[in-house]
Amino acid sequence: MNSKAAHVAVAGPMPADARKVLVIKLGALGDFIQALAAARVIRDYHVGARITLLTTEPFKDFARACPYFDVVESDGRPRDPQDLARLLARIRAARYDAVYDLQTSGRTSNYYLGLRPWPPRWSGIAPGCSHPHANPARETMHTLDRLADQLHEAGLGPRDGYPIGQAPLPDLSWIRLALRDPPSLQPAYFGINGPYVLMIPGASAHRPEKRWPPERYGELARRIAEKGLTPVVIGAADEREAGAMVSKMEPRARNLVTRTNLFQIATLAAQAHAAVGNDTGPMHIAAAAGAPCVVLFSSDSNPAKVAPRGRSAVLALTAPSLADLPVDDVARAVSNVGGLDPSPRQR
Repeated sequence: MNSKAAHVAVAGPMPADARKVLVIKLGALGDFIQALAAARVIRDYHVGARITLLTTEPFKDFARACPYFDVVESDGRPRDPQDLARLLARIRAARYDAVYDLQTSGRTSNYYLGLRPWPPRWSGIAPGCSHPHANPARETMHTLDRLADQLHEAGLGPRDGYPIGQAPLPDLSWIRLALRDPPSLQPAYFGINGPYVLMIPGASAHRPEKRWPPERYGELARRIAEKGLTPVVIGAADEREAGAMVSKMEPRARNLVTRTNLFQIATLAAQAHAAVGNDTGPMHIAAAAGAPCVVLFSSDSNPAKVAPRGRSAVLALTAPSLADLPVDDVARAVSNVGGLDPSPRQR
């Protein structure tokens, strides 16, 4: 089965010679990382175009280093009619030849509606747009397959589309070159010497059901350390408790909670034996960077739609409640995907 939709857009393909292109991607970190796969397809299609990304403030610095965009702007999260009017005036004044709405939300569809009666060519789901993604299966597709199918409907990619499960993957190999490979991207910068496993115990603060208990990570860290590898915990401020728990239960672990930026997460993951964590954005970074991954899912998420994909193995472990997921199962999965043998892993 391939991803070609029954609907064929009547507008024909997006003009490959468009000079000014807008890509819209807001959303959460994991969604943003996955959308970079589509952004690369857009960059390859519009050779020589000036491509602008419209995103949110947390992703601007990361996106500015990315080779797929020439300009990065924030939409400012317009909350009143005046803010929205100013944003629409900016978009209208830019006179884009083509717009790819990779967010496809009510918010971004409203941007299209606000640009009428003379909107630019637009790929998305806004009513009346020139290149609608009208595949009735779009809501059941994995994020990467859905984005690839949307671009196919706009005339990008292989003539027959990408087979389901074979959509382009996000690739973060550009980071070291873009940042000129500073010491801060090396494990040694964090005092990590020798092989290690990245542990990512976070998840959305308002979604506690997506978090494996911190003491389970502590027990997993102990088993990893006993194999001669260093457990390395990363996360944002909300993960301080988990990081402290792991350090208390396994003193050989390295607690890097609040100490890593997105670039460092990617380069740490690229050299890790494996990464293990909850259904959270940094796990998408780890997979895109090439780490073998084990991702833990409760019944509140569907891995068939949202699990990370990467060049190395990605294994989704599921349980109705993550509190019921045994450490034995997770340790076995980590060993299966990345190995707990501390000998150097071949990339």
